[in-house]
Amino acid sequence: MAILQSPLQITRSDYLCPNSHFFSLPSKRTLSSRHRPFVITFSSIFQNRGKIWQIESLFDYVSESKSGTVDNEKNRKFLEQYGLNPDDFLPKSSPKMKKRRERGTEMAKDAQLEEPKPPRETHKLLQVLGGTARRKKLLSPKGMDVRPMMEVVKGAAFSILQAAGGCTQSLRPGRWLDLYSGTGSVGIEAISRGCSEVHFVEMDPWVISDVLRPNLESTGFLDVSVIHTSRVETFLKNAERFVGKDEAFDYISVTPPYMLVDYAVLMDQISNSPHVGENTFIVVEYALRTDMLDTCGCLVKIADRKFGRTNLAIYGPKWAQKKSKTDGMNGKQ
Repeated sequence: MAILQSPLQITRSDYLCPNSHFFSLPSKRTLSSRHRPFVITFSSIFQNRGKIWQIESLFDYVSESKSGTVDNEKNRKFLEQYGLNPDDFLPKSSPKMKKRRERGTEMAKDAQLEEPKPPRETHKLLQVLGGTARRKKLLSPKGMDVRPMMEVVKGAAFSILQAAGGCTQSLRPGRWLDLYSGTGSVGIEAISRGCSEVHFVEMDPWVISDVLRPNLESTGFLDVSVIHTSRVETFLKNAERFVGKDEAFDYISVTPPYMLVDYAVLMDQISNSPHVGENTFIVVEYALRTDMLDTCGCLVKIADRKFGRTNLAIYGPKWAQKKSKTDGMNGKQ
């Protein structure tokens, strides 16, 4: 008599019947058992060329994995070890299970093919253009994850704002809201040129911890800055919860990623915000072929400049528009 080495476990109550040469299980099942009864019978037949084992297997008792699913793979290997076709004995997988197994295999292959993302790095290519922190270098991420406002655009924007406020050397004191702040270069420029407080809105935690905050610390402006880790849309919907019921901001800068926002929806949100007042200035950077309205709530467009593929629109109170027209007429006389 021979006993096959099997991965299928037999409990203590199971016994071997020497006369009939088969393993038998007790008739009653325990509650702890997750198996179905099975019987393996075999007999030996001797021929001239050797011994031929004839194995008749009835699989009503199949080992199960801890999750409760049938461990067919282990049983297939066991049957193949003795020259049997597993498909003749094991139940066939349903189409749903087959698709799930194939999907898992594809996901495993994709995970192996995916290369780990390199760590994000920074460099110092930006600088403060004017004011108390002039020529201070600022960090910015390498690559195209964050696209800061170009220095020529930033310089033109602050020149227009200073002229509209009646002072070419500095900004009128006030509070600035920097939406899509990224590196914080616009808000930092505002503090350097005379703003008393800036609120930065940025959704990327890495940009805040490794770029924005270090820039505020290096320029010494961290104490007059408030950082909001939030999406701009969420911030505008819940502005009172973020900044309280204070007065309107004196300045708002909007420098979004061109292809990821709907300017019509964004400008509508800004114009209806309780933090936009009658004397607020709004600086908007936008791409070519973007339709910008001539008004934003109670504000009017006082400037619209083009810098290559980048456009700059500035909205402000009506008195600032009249003042700019008067200055232009005086310049012509």
